Amino acid sequence: MKIKILSIVFLLYSKFCLSQTINGKIVSNNYAVSNVEVINSNSRALSFSDAKGNFSIDAKTSDILVFVAKNYELKKIVLNHLIVNDKDLIVELELKAEELNEVVVSKIPSIKLSSNQKYQVGTLDKYGLEKSAYTPKVIGVNMGTVENGMNFIRIGKLIGSLFKKEKKSTEKSIINFKDYAKSNCNENYFLNSLNLKKDEIELFLNYCEADPKSKKVTESNNILSMMDFLFQKNIEFKKANTKE
Repeated sequence: MKIKILSIVFLLYSKFCLSQTINGKIVSNNYAVSNVEVINSNSRALSFSDAKGNFSIDAKTSDILVFVAKNYELKKIVLNHLIVNDKDLIVELELKAEELNEVVVSKIPSIKLSSNQKYQVGTLDKYGLEKSAYTPKVIGVNMGTVENGMNFIRIGKLIGSLFKKEKKSTEKSIINFKDYAKSNCNENYFLNSLNLKKDEIELFLNYCEADPKSKKVTESNNILSMMDFLFQKNIEFKKANTKE
């Protein structure tokens, strides 16, 4: 009797504590997943699923199997005696959640604008015509639009932007050299770097502005060119004062 009991205990110990081969199949949405890494985190044993998703690995009760595959969420299974004895073990993997790059909330096609302004305008015009084709029309009622006509609002904005650019360009061209130099160089530059006296600064800037080159320096809007021009004119200015 004792021998029988010991035999049963030994069989149970062998069944639950000794490693055995675990067979199963890995799927996702009822499709087999191949080349999945199956890792026994306790024994460090490693296996891979085949083209049909089937795998086999040595493990025992209480071992942890880890399933790793690209584009799928990592899955862990703690083995118990039911899983170990399951002849049709199915492991379901879930796809990783992917962020949507763009969400379109209407049926109107989205527009990707180019850095080419002419292409942008053409695309917007085309989009305007397509949109008007889908816009319901009420017979006998003026909707304030011209069918397949020009977009006067957009044209008005474009003309306005051209006038603004022209105005800015004009304002930039009429600035004189004296104001340009004062806006970019503080008083310390004239006193310390050019060694001018305080009462000489205004006279010196008038002297510089009298040179036709000052206009080109102003239009170039280059600080280094302006400082080089000031340095050269400072030498001439001091020589002229010395002669006097």
